[in-house]
Amino acid sequence: MRLRFRTVLPLLDMVCLAGPAHARMEQAPSTCAVPAELPAPLASWRNPAALKGATDRKGAARSVLEPGKTVTMALSPTPKIDYPVRPAKPSGSVSFGGLAGFTVREAGTWRVALGSGAWVDVVKDGKAAPSVAHGHGPDCSGIRKMVDYDLKPGRYTLQIAANGEDRLTLLVTRLP
Repeated sequence: MRLRFRTVLPLLDMVCLAGPAHARMEQAPSTCAVPAELPAPLASWRNPAALKGATDRKGAARSVLEPGKTVTMALSPTPKIDYPVRPAKPSGSVSFGGLAGFTVREAGTWRVALGSGAWVDVVKDGKAAPSVAHGHGPDCSGIRKMVDYDLKPGRYTLQIAANGEDRLTLLVTRLP
């Protein structure tokens, strides 16, 4: 009996060692040979226009997002931003943020897609709209975060806070 156990023990060691290695391989981040196909509401993601984010509400009226059009927004250091509504996660003095305005012409579910994990709020009449869903963009798309809101027609301010860089690619679009 002892001899069998000693014979089987090395085999058990190999099986146990192979298991975690296999698990580690499955969890390794994948590399993208080709960019992901994007659904129609996100189609403009790969062709962003430049936009300078505002630092206050008055500037946000001039820094306009066109729904359905992706932008790369130039951001300012967080201490320079006068947010209409205090962000739930404003971050510190080494982060970046910005404001931009957009108009909702048709009620429905609207998505904000971001190229980073920045904090985002959609503000109207001094109140942040509650989000209705959160998610990640398609693999290999460059979209890191998506937040959905149920919005009614009107003028809104998009608030970006806690971004680690002074630029952020983003898109505001209505879902079908």
